[in-house]
Amino acid sequence: MHTAALDAAAAPVTQLKGVGPRMAERLARLDLHTVQDVLFHLPLRYQDRTRVAPIATLRPGDQAVVQGEVRAAQVRFGRRRMLLVRIQDGSALLTLRFFHFSAAQQANLARGVTVRCYGEVRAGVAGLEMIHPEYRRVAPDQEAPVEERLTPIYPATEGLSQPALRALAGESLRFGGGPAHSLVEWLPPVVRAELALPSLAEAVALLHGPPPDVSVQALEEGRHPAQQRLAFEELLAQHLSLRALRDRVERLTAPAFGAPGEVTRAFLAGLPFALTGAQRRVIDELARDLARAVPMHRLVQGDVGSGKTVVAAAALARAVDAGWQGALMAPTELLAEQHARNLRAWFEPLGVPVAWLAGRARARERQAALAALAEGAAPLAVGTHALFQEEVAFARLGLVVIDEQHRFGVHQRLALREKGAREGLHPHQLIMTATPIPRTLAMTAYADLEVSVIDELPPGRTPVETVVVPDARREDVVARVREACAAGRQAYWVCTLIEESDALQAQAAEATAALLTEALPELRVGLVHGRLKSADKEAVMARFKQGALDLLVATTVIEVGVDVPNASLMIIENAERLGLAQLHQLRGRVGRGAAASACVLMYHGPLSALARERLSTLRETNDGFAIAQRDLELRGPGEVLGTRQTGMLQLRIARLERDQALLERVPAVAERLRTEYPAHVPPLVRRWVPGAVYAGV
Repeated sequence: MHTAALDAAAAPVTQLKGVGPRMAERLARLDLHTVQDVLFHLPLRYQDRTRVAPIATLRPGDQAVVQGEVRAAQVRFGRRRMLLVRIQDGSALLTLRFFHFSAAQQANLARGVTVRCYGEVRAGVAGLEMIHPEYRRVAPDQEAPVEERLTPIYPATEGLSQPALRALAGESLRFGGGPAHSLVEWLPPVVRAELALPSLAEAVALLHGPPPDVSVQALEEGRHPAQQRLAFEELLAQHLSLRALRDRVERLTAPAFGAPGEVTRAFLAGLPFALTGAQRRVIDELARDLARAVPMHRLVQGDVGSGKTVVAAAALARAVDAGWQGALMAPTELLAEQHARNLRAWFEPLGVPVAWLAGRARARERQAALAALAEGAAPLAVGTHALFQEEVAFARLGLVVIDEQHRFGVHQRLALREKGAREGLHPHQLIMTATPIPRTLAMTAYADLEVSVIDELPPGRTPVETVVVPDARREDVVARVREACAAGRQAYWVCTLIEESDALQAQAAEATAALLTEALPELRVGLVHGRLKSADKEAVMARFKQGALDLLVATTVIEVGVDVPNASLMIIENAERLGLAQLHQLRGRVGRGAAASACVLMYHGPLSALARERLSTLRETNDGFAIAQRDLELRGPGEVLGTRQTGMLQLRIARLERDQALLERVPAVAERLRTEYPAHVPPLVRRWVPGAVYAGV
């Protein structure tokens, strides 16, 4: 039965009645290729056409079916020609307004005719009205039937009407004897009973045609048990597919790093500051992983300024002590340069060379770095995605560190790990992010990783005061910059544009720098943007860090990695255009010293409700995890994780921001399926995660 059912669910849409090549082409635009795709193409919303409502009970905003006799119909001429039809049902009058109509339509709505209409009720000049309702004539002495179920409204595309999609859904529900036969139930009855979830077949059938007693609001908010049933199974499949990735990693062999050696001891002893308790705890967690002959696969999360780089450096020191190489990959040249400076300052005095490899490196420098890595003369490497290009070879790569991992796809981090595979050994992998990820989201998106959290800031870090001001008060903001710099502090002025263009961003920053130089002639103003040559960018940043510049005008290239403790003021122009995570990252460039610091979010009104909510959240809290949770609720996982990361999730029905309560239950159920029902796992994953990297899928 299972094999036949799988075949039925996987059948191409062309096997459904009425679906020819042209219709199949249109369905493909909605990513509907199989019968199962159609079954899981759920309505966006529903209309209640199951009862006729008395006109007297209607309120503006209602969507309702009404029936009445036409009492008057006239064409009115004004700015727009329109047909006004007044109907009465014995309880009250309602106006039907048509801006587009034909003579035949006008004749069809003559006085004395009985019509049944469906539409949205609005408040009009002469009482309640419907504009362009759907309608049909009915016999006055007959009780015309109403719909028996709520009417679904599906996501559509050009050439596919709602009636066509409803008919298609009906065909898919009948195909192969119905969903109970064409969709195999992979959730065991005992699990469904514990979670109080209906069967998959019941859930799918209900969602394509709910009975009239089902709450439309619950359906449209995704709270109905039928929707929760599908969402849970989809989240479960995603989790299982990522756990399978972890299983594959754990079947590999990695070099086991021994006890800390001379490099690790000298590195830790030479630090000019004391590590926080959280840093020491995470370093210990990494040490335990690195001592095993199984590849470490760990994500380290830490809020802005929590000191992740030092933790990564301690792990790299262990690799060097064990006679292996370590590589640190960052998403931008600016961040990679910052890491290279830090690692060289820490390790080169200990006799440990650090190779630098980025897209813009000079040919001679690049060749020297490639040779040093291939020969093993450079124990450590820092670079951008250039590190995993084909020409890069490592002598003995034992540890890969990836910073700001959400900027890279899963396949990119796997590619760098594969580069180090040799003699049956695979390198350990440490992944870092300064974008805090809500726990429930991490459970889903990073189920293939162990997670460590640096949840403590170094002593002396002061909370940043955040204020929100309209750009009409620009002069006040400029005065605040003058005041901060006069007191011996430094400031950032960040320019943003809607267009994702380096050229336009640079232009905006250049214009702003010119205006600020004119307005603040006593200050030394620097400029950094994505179009500058790497060496020029580094030179400006070095001058700012050394205190040779008072004010740095920049694009969002300074979002991560820039550490200037004397900078105590951050101005972000057009802050309403940025997401919460990015605003929090930018704000994290100040407050890195002992001085009281401030961030001014300058906006151009009027603000949308979403932008107002974002700016309000930033003003209320400095807690990156609270901000990430709010970001998830406001904008969904794509904003929190980055599009490359969520691309792998491909959620069709579940919504991470809505279904967090379900996520809490997923790991335990996943473990139960893996141990008690292992045969159910591959087909369940295959159903929801196309192309899943799963042994046997």
